[in-house]
Amino acid sequence: MLLIASYVFYGWWSWKFLILLALSTLLDYLYGFGVGSKSRKKARFFLWLSIANNLGILGVFKYYNFFAEQFQTAFEAIGIHTHPIILQIALPVGISFYTFHGMSYVFDIFRGERRPITNFVEYAVFVCFFPLLVAGPIERANHLLPQIQNKRVFSYSQASEGLRLMLWGMFKKVIIADGLAITVNDIFNNYSTLSAGTLIMGAIGFSFQIYCDFSGYSEIALGTAKLFGFELLSNFKFPYFSRDIAEFWRRWHVSLSSWFKDYLYIPLGGSKLGKAKAVRNTFIIFLVSGFWHGASWNFITWGAIHAAGFLPLLLLNRNRQHTKEIVAFDRKLPNMKELMQMLGTFAFVTFAWIFFRIHDIKVAIDFCKRIIVNAFHDPLQFVHKPGGLMVLYYIIPLILADWWIRRNERVIRPTPYRILNWAIAIVMAIFIINTFFTYLDKQPSSFIYFEF
Repeated sequence: MLLIASYVFYGWWSWKFLILLALSTLLDYLYGFGVGSKSRKKARFFLWLSIANNLGILGVFKYYNFFAEQFQTAFEAIGIHTHPIILQIALPVGISFYTFHGMSYVFDIFRGERRPITNFVEYAVFVCFFPLLVAGPIERANHLLPQIQNKRVFSYSQASEGLRLMLWGMFKKVIIADGLAITVNDIFNNYSTLSAGTLIMGAIGFSFQIYCDFSGYSEIALGTAKLFGFELLSNFKFPYFSRDIAEFWRRWHVSLSSWFKDYLYIPLGGSKLGKAKAVRNTFIIFLVSGFWHGASWNFITWGAIHAAGFLPLLLLNRNRQHTKEIVAFDRKLPNMKELMQMLGTFAFVTFAWIFFRIHDIKVAIDFCKRIIVNAFHDPLQFVHKPGGLMVLYYIIPLILADWWIRRNERVIRPTPYRILNWAIAIVMAIFIINTFFTYLDKQPSSFIYFEF
C-alpha cells in the first residue's frame, strides 16, 4: 500500500516522471545484486554502471542544456559558431533526491555495510517513500530499510509528535516562509532603487525564508512518516545558531552534508592526507554540492563561497567536534563570545545566500556592491521601505521559538498544560487556514527545493 500511495503521489505531477522513477528504481535494485558479488572486479563493474546510470539520468534532465550552452559560448569566443541541440524537457520533481537514495544503497553494498535486498517492493518503498520523495531528507538504506521490513504498530506518542511536527512545519512554510517571500521578492526585484539597510533586510529575509521553506517541508515529511511508524533522519538542527561554517553544515541539510561526506569527501581522502588535499577535497565537495542544487554558475559560486569559509578552520585545525556543540546548546543563553560567533557565521551564510537567490552572478555582485555604496552614500537612511522592517515581524518570533525547542533537537515537546497545548495548536491552525483562504485565488507558492 505504501508503494502504491507513493507512486500515486508522484504520478500526480506526471506519469512520464513516474516511469522514469520506476525505471531508475528497478535498475539500482538489479545493480545491487551485481555489486554484492564476491568478485571485486564484477562488483566494481556494476558499481560504476550504477553511477553512470544515475549520473546519466541527472545529466540528461538537469545538466545537459547547461553544458551545451557553455560549449556554445566557449566556441563563439574563438569565432566558431555552433548550434547545439537544446532539450525542451521539464526537470522531474525530486530527481536529485531519489537518485541519491539509489546511489547510497549501491555504495553501502559495495562497502560491505549491507547485503542486497531480495524483495523489490521493500526496496522500491525505500527509494520512493512519498513523504521524502520530492525534497528529502536523503535517507540511508541501513536506516530506513529495516523499518520497512519490520512490523510497525501504532504509537499514540509517536503519532502525536508527528502531528505537532506537521503543524509546526506547515506554520513555518505557509506563515513565515511565504509571508517573507512577498517582501523578499519585492526587495530583490527592485534592489537598484533601495537603501543599503533595506537590501540587507532583504538578504536576511531570504535566509529565513529558505530555512523555513525547506525545514518546514522536512518537518512535514518527518511528521507524516511518524504517522506510519517511521523515523526519518532529522534534516535541520537549528543551523542559524552555529558558531562557524563547519558547524553550520552539520546542522543545515544534514542528510545531504553527510551524504557528500561519506560518499565523496572520505573516499577522496578526507583530511587525513595533509592540509593541501584537505583543502582540495573541501572545494570539490562544495562545488559539487552547489552544482547539485542547479545547473547554473550562481550555485557553483555559492558552493565556492562556503568552501572558502572552511579554509580558516582547515588551516588552523579548528573544526569543532559535535560534543562541544551539545555542551553549548545545553545552556540557557550563549555567552558573549558564542553570540558574536553566531552572528558572524549568520552574516557569512546570508552573504552566500545572495548568490543562491540571484541566478545572474553580475546582478548578485551589483546587489552586494549597492549595499556597500549606498551605506557610505547615505548611512542615516537605514530602511526607507516599510516592507524591510516587516522582515523582523517574522524573524524574531521564529528565533525565540527555535531557541526554546533547541534542546530537543527538533523534537517538539508539549507544555505541561493541556489547555495551553490546544490553544497553541488552534491558533497556529487558524493562522494557516486563514492564509489559505486569503490567497486562495492566487498562484500557490511551491517549496523552493522542489526544483532540485
